[in-house]
Amino acid sequence: MKNSDKKSPEFDQYAPLYAELLDDPLRNYFASDPLHFHRRKWLLIERLLKRAGVTPGTTRWLDVGCGRGDLLRLAGSNFAQAVGCDPSAGMLPSHTPFKVYEQPSPVKLPFDDGSFDFVTAVCVLHHVEGQDRVLLANEIRRVLSPGGLCCIIEHNPWNPVTRTIVKRCPVDPDAKLLTAGEASRALRASGFISPRVDYFLYLPERLFYTFGSVEKLLSVLPLGGQYALLARAPS
Repeated sequence: MKNSDKKSPEFDQYAPLYAELLDDPLRNYFASDPLHFHRRKWLLIERLLKRAGVTPGTTRWLDVGCGRGDLLRLAGSNFAQAVGCDPSAGMLPSHTPFKVYEQPSPVKLPFDDGSFDFVTAVCVLHHVEGQDRVLLANEIRRVLSPGGLCCIIEHNPWNPVTRTIVKRCPVDPDAKLLTAGEASRALRASGFISPRVDYFLYLPERLFYTFGSVEKLLSVLPLGGQYALLARAPS
């Protein structure tokens, strides 16, 4: 997203064939069901919230860059309120039990100050360039209640499989992968406190549900396919 005041037109173009464009033999090796990756994200988010002492059932959640709303549909019923937004009107789902809103720009959120207790941005920042990442982090902090939590999930550029999949993905021509350190610096520049990183997606789907406990042990190693950063807004 090269212009912080305009929507990226690419995702409106990709929307009708989005699932087909994500199809990749290497990606499919790790998951026979595309929703597996969303389930993995929700399992991790649930664990991070528990570690932070947050109960989803009393929490207002915003998913920034929600796209087609897959994560919302999967996890939204666990929250007191679940809302999504995306700068691409074409990507937003037409039928969902949760409210979704078009963002006025990639770095602007259409909500009042302090509207949410928890905000996620899943695979969003790699479509946002340079200082615009800090601008988006500022917006996330603005719509969070004091002491609210932000979770950033991103592709891990240190993982060669991830780099290969992203490089040949038709919906990611503008993707600029960022390390956990770079994402942490963007959050800190916006005033977020103590971002903590967990790496995940080490194992393919067929192994995860048998050996998933191994991934918890590996979460501190920067080798997983993706990482999650959890940070708190200042009180």
